[in-house]
Amino acid sequence: MSPITFVTEFIKLLDLTTILNVFWATALGIIVGMLPGLSATMGVALLTGLTFSFASEQAVVILIAVYVGAIYGGSRSAILLNIPGTASNAATCLDGYPLAKRGEAGYAIGLATTSSALGTLFGLICLGIISPLLGKIALQFSSWEFFVLSVFGIVICGNLTAPKDPLKGWVAGLLGLLLSQIGQDPIQAYPRFTFGSLQMRGGLSLIPVLVGAYGVGEIIGVMKSPVGYQVKTEITRVIPRLRDLLQYWKTIIRSGIIGVIVGAIPGVGEDTAAWIAYDFAKRFSKKPEEFGKGSHEGLIAAETANNACVGGAIIPVLTLAVPGSAPAAVLLAAMWLHGIRPGPLLPIEQPTFVATTTAIFLLATIAMTVLGLSFVRPIVKILQVPRTILMPIVFVLCTVGAYAINGRLFDVGVMFLFGLLGYVMRENNYPAAPLVLGFILGPMADDNFRRAMIIRSGDFSPFFTRPICIVLWLLTLAVILSRSGLWDMVRRKTTKATG
Repeated sequence: MSPITFVTEFIKLLDLTTILNVFWATALGIIVGMLPGLSATMGVALLTGLTFSFASEQAVVILIAVYVGAIYGGSRSAILLNIPGTASNAATCLDGYPLAKRGEAGYAIGLATTSSALGTLFGLICLGIISPLLGKIALQFSSWEFFVLSVFGIVICGNLTAPKDPLKGWVAGLLGLLLSQIGQDPIQAYPRFTFGSLQMRGGLSLIPVLVGAYGVGEIIGVMKSPVGYQVKTEITRVIPRLRDLLQYWKTIIRSGIIGVIVGAIPGVGEDTAAWIAYDFAKRFSKKPEEFGKGSHEGLIAAETANNACVGGAIIPVLTLAVPGSAPAAVLLAAMWLHGIRPGPLLPIEQPTFVATTTAIFLLATIAMTVLGLSFVRPIVKILQVPRTILMPIVFVLCTVGAYAINGRLFDVGVMFLFGLLGYVMRENNYPAAPLVLGFILGPMADDNFRRAMIIRSGDFSPFFTRPICIVLWLLTLAVILSRSGLWDMVRRKTTKATG
């Protein structure tokens, strides 16, 4: 895609109708993202039917704007309430909420907004320039690589969120992996762990699990100690200082690269990108001890990566007709509904569509930045509402969000159960994030493991002989060794032997 083509397409979009559609759709996306229980996938899915009568270009404008806004909007509730609005913002809770507790909620949201904008800009640059290259990389991943990647993601998340006892994080991740197996298996439709229940045959939906583990668990904690603390937040500054961004320029670039690469791998998604970027930021940070206690660098890494992942997730959609994430899958279906046929023939059938999509992303980024920085002060006032009043409201939103996915009261029950589980885990210092990530990655691990075994008639060897699998296994082993104490033991013995 040449710069001239991009500029031409961007200028074409600068009409009143398109600008209005971008701003209202981005605002709606932010609201959807910040409400516990709703998600970017739901936002895009709901608007797909509503935009059916729109022209194809305007429909794509609205859907991409909602997607971008929702991924960013989840950072608001993550920072203010310690409840990620979407799964992609779970890593944001680790440093965003501590910043809010010490009176820096406004600055934290401003930092998240700027980081999200930079991440989205990085993603759209990669979308426009190197999409063919990243599409080829994504093609190298098959069933064996996806399974090993799932294991790596759970190990990374468990290592991150339980720094004092990573074993608890890995146990939580394994539990999430096992719970994701409930329901009919996707290959032969054989019921597993359903105990004869028809409702259980449909499996457990992600949103009730996410809302229960984070939202209801937090609410139960507040009900147990209703007095608690009241955060006093005086917003003295919203727009981040330039030096706060420049000193973390390596983190921003690294997180952007991670977000794009993870996004381009079909089926992984923004949540995994945020956790991996957060882990890398902590490992390379000069002050790793601040992570989880209100680190600006940790917040920047998480929000840059999950928003860069949006552009990365669109790359396989346009080049291969393979979605990189759940919202991207809905977006792919919407494009088909509007007569757009993504895939290898797209550059031939619609030569300027990649440039148009990139220009739409730029407009959505501008709208997200303007809206995100304009409404910080009113939204931060949520913190000044007594939590005994706020939590019943949040509970109603959680219940509505859990029910709205499939219209089943069963999902509300699942939300309650996972709320109790999340509370018990929190009381015993078991992190909830690996549980949720294990639940997210479980279907991908299950599908690809079984498919790989069918393809090779039960042969395990490709899991350990394929080049990408070997790299992923080595990275997983390095993470485990670095946190288990074995690495330090080996290093001490090596030092004594050489000394």
